[in-house]
Amino acid sequence: MASNTSKTARASVRAGQAGQGGALSVLGEYKYLIPLNKGRHAYVRNLTNGKTTHLSTSSDAFVEEIRVLAGAGHGAKIRAEIQSLNSAHPADGWDATEKRLVDAGVFEG
Repeated sequence: MASNTSKTARASVRAGQAGQGGALSVLGEYKYLIPLNKGRHAYVRNLTNGKTTHLSTSSDAFVEEIRVLAGAGHGAKIRAEIQSLNSAHPADGWDATEKRLVDAGVFEG
């Protein structure tokens, strides 16, 4: 059965499963973000449509993707995940990413 994902995407998922900081699930907890390129990009896993998208964390598309997930009730978990990424990788700009999302009103409601 052929896969529609790229070799890079599959390798990133495998690395995330093996590595600690980018793990896809921890003790059954679903991870929404797979950080790439020192926080400048991320794979965003969307439970509402089953798709994983590769986005720049500074793009409007990233904000809108997180807004969709937050609107579906996943906002608190995503925000906690971003804060955890910031704690684990303080030089990667996750605090700025969180601030952009808060300023855009993504986590309200």
